[in-house]
Parts: sequence; structure tokens; C-alpha cells
Amino acid sequence: MAIVSLAVSIIIMDATVVNVILPVLIQDLSLNVSEAEWANSIYALVFAALLITVGRMGDLFGRRRFLLIGITVFVLASLIAAAAPNGSVLLLGRMLQGVGGAMILPSTLATVNAMFTGRERGIAFAIWGSTIGGMAAVGPLVGGWLATYVSWHWAFLINLPIGIIIVIGTIRWVPETRDLHTDRGIDIAGIALSVIGLSALVFGLIEGQRYGWWNIDTPPSIGGWTWPSSLSPVPFAFALGVLAMAAFVSVERRRVRAGRPVLLDLGLLRIRSLRYGSIAALIVSLGEFGMLFALPLYVQGVLGYTPLNTGLLILALALGTFLISGGTAQLAGRMGGRSIVRIGLLLEMIAVVGLALSISATADAWVLAAWLFLYGVGVGLATAQLTNVIMVDVPVAQSGQASGFQSTVRQLGSALGVAILGTVLVTTLANAASSNLEDLGGFTPQEQEQIVSAVKGSAGTAIPGLAEMPGSNEEVQQAAEDAMVTAARVATFGAAGALLIGLLATVGLPATPPVRRGDEDEEELAPEAQPLAD
Repeated sequence: MAIVSLAVSIIIMDATVVNVILPVLIQDLSLNVSEAEWANSIYALVFAALLITVGRMGDLFGRRRFLLIGITVFVLASLIAAAAPNGSVLLLGRMLQGVGGAMILPSTLATVNAMFTGRERGIAFAIWGSTIGGMAAVGPLVGGWLATYVSWHWAFLINLPIGIIIVIGTIRWVPETRDLHTDRGIDIAGIALSVIGLSALVFGLIEGQRYGWWNIDTPPSIGGWTWPSSLSPVPFAFALGVLAMAAFVSVERRRVRAGRPVLLDLGLLRIRSLRYGSIAALIVSLGEFGMLFALPLYVQGVLGYTPLNTGLLILALALGTFLISGGTAQLAGRMGGRSIVRIGLLLEMIAVVGLALSISATADAWVLAAWLFLYGVGVGLATAQLTNVIMVDVPVAQSGQASGFQSTVRQLGSALGVAILGTVLVTTLANAASSNLEDLGGFTPQEQEQIVSAVKGSAGTAIPGLAEMPGSNEEVQQAAEDAMVTAARVATFGAAGALLIGLLATVGLPATPPVRRGDEDEEELAPEAQPLAD
């Protein structure tokens, strides 16, 4: 379990660490705007697009095998990124990291589902889920510390010693499991359609802010080729994604009726816990990642925090998650997993509302940290047990499919959170900044547009240096700070609303009775979960 958790840790941490070191990367590697934006986007895009595919491959050919391959690919990709002399090599490394990460995540969850039963399974899922929630908050701290005191290269090089430990530990302690009762044929059409569909959907969600949701002012260009339409590529990406996923569903149903192997058995969605739990997980990820997108922009743009200080603030979230995780399984044993999920989501919602109400131009760091700690406690309860509830009725033989599906849903939720709440933040910021400057007066339309454009284009990060811009002053900076406070508050309330919807979605979850000590002894491992001889 320690090895599995360590494997999950590095892929989750690398998903967030680049946010903090990005300014240093831009300076050292002379990244252009496109390369800077894709440094994170390409990791998330590849990661989400491959989860279902590699989850099923793990079922067929061995989950430990795919975990080892994934770690190897991830570490080699980290070395490429660390040695990158320019943006192109960096993006190659990040893309390959996404490939490795997509192999690791479903392999770890399917292994946990296969190897633990009864009360121990609840504890294992609590550890797995808490690791995800906590490491998402640790990433910015690690990135900030490395960028400030060491070098951005070590944000990637640190994965080498950790990866070696994981490989040795996996070979030594993690048993091989796979689905022994299925046809080993590969669903090529399903793989192609799922990768195309998910890639297109995630591209649209990630790039909506950059290219516009419908019209586009400056068509993007790659090399000598320029986008030929005044319409943004985003609606085309969404259309392609919807069509590809509709074709995927049709193909999978036909293959099931014909008795042929499928990438994803859609019959799994008839499992109530998987169906409603995945809906709740999507919405919860939307609120969580949307809030984590808005908060660092606010504390750096308005409160003047450094990247390291921002990471220390968000560390309060990780502390809450890790501290409660030790008792989550015991609470679930007494109250049932569904009740723990609801309590956790309620605490998350209360904490985010409190955070929104505390946002101001003079907010106290300890107050913000207290709300983040409470939010972390909610994450430690809800995220861990939501994974348990989702997977509880899934046949062990199909663990890889189900884990890949629920991980994909979470990734889509996180992309939706950044897309929706990011749009709310930037739009509100631009409108509030324009209104505040009009109230201040004394600006020509061109000067006002220039200031608003600088604030909006940087998502608020240009605010601390705004007073030094030509034609600007401290009053302008104060007006921009007030606009950022308004925008961050609105976006954070939006995250609370998403969490409320996620809480309501748990109504569809089946009741999970408390697990009595000793119940686990009555449940035997399915044949597919027995360790396979090497």
C-alpha cells in the first residue's frame, strides 16, 4: 500500500507543481505564450485521454506490469523535462509524463480493489483517496520551494529517486493481478474513438479561455499554418468529441452484442454505486480544482504572496486531509461509506463558503488557512470514501475498466472546474476592473482598455506591478485589487455551488452498511485477485 500510494503521489504532484514554477520556466527557457500554456495542458490532455484505454489494458495484461511500465515512462519523461533546453523538449517531456501517469493511476486503484477486502479495503481506499487530495495541495509547496531555493530542474529530477524506490518496491511487494476470465482481444476501434473523443473534449475545456468559446480575434498558427476560420477551434473540438464519444458508445454496444472484447463494458454503468458515484466525483472535482485555480491567483495578485508562501498556505489543505485520513476507515465502519461522503462534502461546502466570505484585500492568512484546513478534512472524508463507494460493487475482474472510467470522470471534472470557474473569474475580473476604473475617472477609453486587458490577460497576476505601468498609479492598482477580490469571491461561491450539487448527487448512492470488525474474514478474494505466479 505504501508503494502504491507513493506511485500515486508523484503523478498528482506533477499535475500541480508546474503551476508554481511556470514563471521561472518562461524566463529560463524563453517560452512563448503558447508553450507556457501548453506546459500544463498537454499533461492533462494526454493523461485524461488514455485513462480508460490503459485501465483496460491493465486488466488484460497485468496491473503490476502496467504500473512498472508507467513508472519507467514517467521517470524517463521527467529526465527529458529536467534537461529541456527549450520549450519543445519540455512539452515532449510533459506529454510523455501524461502517458506514464495514465498507466499508473488506474493500475494502482485496480490493484487496491483486487488485493483488499472488507474493512481493509475501506482503509486502503481511504489511503489512496487521501493521497490524491493531499498531494494536489503539496505540489504547489514543493514547486515553490524548489523554484525559490534550489532549481526548477529538481521539480522533475526528484522523480528519479522516487521512481527507483517505486520500481524496487513494486517488484518486491506488489503482486500481479489481472482478469483471467475474458477474451484477450483488443478493441482497436474503441481505443481510437475514446482517445479522439476524450482528447477533443479536454482540449476544448482547457483551451476555451485561450481561443474563446465561439469567436476568435487572433487565429492560432502552428508553423506556417494558420487557423482558417473566424470561429474558435473550441466548438469544433467539442463537436468532434461528442461525435467520437457517441460513436464509441455505439461501437461498444455492438461488440458486446456480438460477444467480442470491449474497451469499456457499458453494462458497468448499471451498477448504481458506480453510476451515481461518478456523477458526484465529477462535480466535486469541478468545485475543488476550480477553487484551487482561483485561490492562488487571488493571494498572489492581491495579497502579494510569493509562490512559496502560496504553497505554504495551501499546505493547510493537505494537513487536514492527511490528519483525518487515519480515522476515515473507522468512521466509515461505524456509519457507512455513504454517510462519510456526505459529511465530507458538507464540510467542504461550509469551508469554501467561509473562504469566499473571508476573501478581501486585507484577508488574514491564518483565517484563510483555517478554512483550507477544514476543507482538507472534508476532502479526506469525501474523496477517499467516494472512491470506496464507487468501486464497492465492481467485479474485481473489471477493476481496471472501472478505475479508468472513474479517474477519467474526475479528470473531466477538474478540466470543467478550471474552464467554468476560470471563465467566471476572468469575466468577472474584467467587468469589475472596467467598472472600478470608470468610477475612478480620468482615463481615455484606450488607457482604460489597456489596463483592463493587462489585468484580464494575466488573470490578475499583473496587479502587483500595475502601479508602475505608464499612465497608471496606486489608485489604479487598488481598483484592480478590488476587482480581483470580487472575482475571486464570485468564483469561490461558484465552487461552493458545485459542491452542493455534488452533495445532492449522493442521494442516488446506495446505502453502504457499517462494516463490523471481523466481516472482512467472511469475504474471500475472487480468483482474479489472487496473486499470479511470476
